[in-house]
Amino acid sequence: MEEAQKSIFLEVMGNYPINRVLDFLIIHEDFDYSMKEIAVKSGVGYSTLKLFWKDLVNSGIMEFTRNIGKAKLYKLNKKNSIVEQFKKLYWTITHKVTEDMLKEKIIA
Repeated sequence: MEEAQKSIFLEVMGNYPINRVLDFLIIHEDFDYSMKEIAVKSGVGYSTLKLFWKDLVNSGIMEFTRNIGKAKLYKLNKKNSIVEQFKKLYWTITHKVTEDMLKEKIIA
């Protein structure tokens, strides 16, 4: 992921692989993706994604949605309480930093 494309969340919380994956999944939460698509679209290597993928699935953060051919598709599990709280944190950070940036522009 290029520097100019980093989200506010990544700027604040760090541009780490798991953060990039979660950032992508929150922004695109209405769709399901294969692991390969998630890796590519979040800018994380597939082998790196595999290092923490089982933890995301086993904790219920990710849910299996369907098969398309050999590909298994997953999406963020909106019913999971961890995901609900994480989304609140994500959007709180995004809104707070955006508000602060707007205030600085108005004052400047």
